[in-house]
Amino acid sequence: MIATPTGVTAPDPAEVVPRAVLLDMDGTLIDSEGLWRAAEREVAADLGGVWTDEDHQRNVGSALVPVARYITELTGTGAPPAEIASRLREAFRRQVAAGAELRPGAKELVAAVAGSGVPMALVTSTERSVLDAAIGGIGVESFDLTVAGDEVERNKPAPDPYLKAARLLGVDPARCVAFEDSAVGVASACAAGCVTVAVPNMVRIEEADGLTVIESLVGVDLEWMSALVRARHG
Repeated sequence: MIATPTGVTAPDPAEVVPRAVLLDMDGTLIDSEGLWRAAEREVAADLGGVWTDEDHQRNVGSALVPVARYITELTGTGAPPAEIASRLREAFRRQVAAGAELRPGAKELVAAVAGSGVPMALVTSTERSVLDAAIGGIGVESFDLTVAGDEVERNKPAPDPYLKAARLLGVDPARCVAFEDSAVGVASACAAGCVTVAVPNMVRIEEADGLTVIESLVGVDLEWMSALVRARHG
């Protein structure tokens, strides 16, 4: 069981819960960052480059097109970023077809929120065309709505994905709890004003004002999330 945030009295179950729970996908719910790394390495190698763990870490949480631009600069290829993005998309599909592991506590958290009546959205940088296959271990049907990276004007780290999810759910983003695994995702959720929880995966995320950092989703429940909301808003 995750401890109640420091200095916060555990709320009565009748107290207000988050207006919505907003969840990132890659690295937060599914352990897909290794699959993205393999896809990136494959595409970079095909273009004559070498993709290192450092290259991957620099791009954790980034959308497809920025990663494609990075590979363009890394390899010096004349191929346009759109073509590289297409190659990445297909390489990732091949990787995820073999199955992606869920992160600890992810399935239980999604099931608990889905059965609670609290609205829940999947908010991902991943494009719609690969979202369904990637989240197969949990199921898109568990969520009230999903926002994909190619369905917003500005992708993470801009706040647009989280603001869109809150708007479509009809809730105040400041009273939503968002879960992210990367600095890019955390920046997006915080910029949208969400109560943000970081569950680091392949990158280190330092604690900061307004940000709660936990080791895993195991033990996370609505009572704990309600305490976070109350800590900010009273």
